[in-house]
Amino acid sequence: MIPGRSLIRYLFRGSRSLGRLCARAVEDTRGVAKVEFGVMMPLFGLMLVSVTDIGLSVYRKMQVEGAAQAGAQYAMLRGFDPNTISGAVTSASNAAGITATPAPTKFCGCPTPSSVSTVACGTTCPGGAMAGTYTTVSAQASFATLFNYQLVPATYIHSAQSTVRLQ
Repeated sequence: MIPGRSLIRYLFRGSRSLGRLCARAVEDTRGVAKVEFGVMMPLFGLMLVSVTDIGLSVYRKMQVEGAAQAGAQYAMLRGFDPNTISGAVTSASNAAGITATPAPTKFCGCPTPSSVSTVACGTTCPGGAMAGTYTTVSAQASFATLFNYQLVPATYIHSAQSTVRLQ
C-alpha cells in the first residue's frame, strides 16, 4: 500500500465525510489565540525597540541643545574665551561625547527680526544703535540606534547652535 493512500481514501470516501471534516476544521478555534500571539509579538517587540530608539534620540538632541545654551550663557556671564566656553559645553551634561564643534566664534552684528546680521565692528545699525558683540556657541554629538533598521542610518549627528549678545 502507498503511504498516505489511506488518508486520501478517508478524505474522498464520500462527500459527507469530507464535508464533516471541513466543517469541524472551520468550527474548531482551539489554539487561534496562540497563533495570533506568535504572529503579533515580534511586531510589538519591534515597535517597542523603535519607539525607545526615537525617545533616546530626542533625549540626545535635547542634551546637545542644552549644552550649546549652557556655553552661550557662560559666555554672557564671563566673557568670550573659546577654551572655557568649550569646557562649559562639554561639562554641561553628564552625557559623554558632546563637543563644542565648531569652536565658539565672536563677531559684531546688528539684530534683525529673525537673526543677527554680521557687520564690521563700530558700524551703526539700521535702527541707529551701534553694532553689538555676539558669540555663537555650537555643540555636537552622535547617536547610534539600538537596532539596525536597514531603511534609516544607524548613526545620527545631532548639532545645535546658540547665539547671544555679549555687550
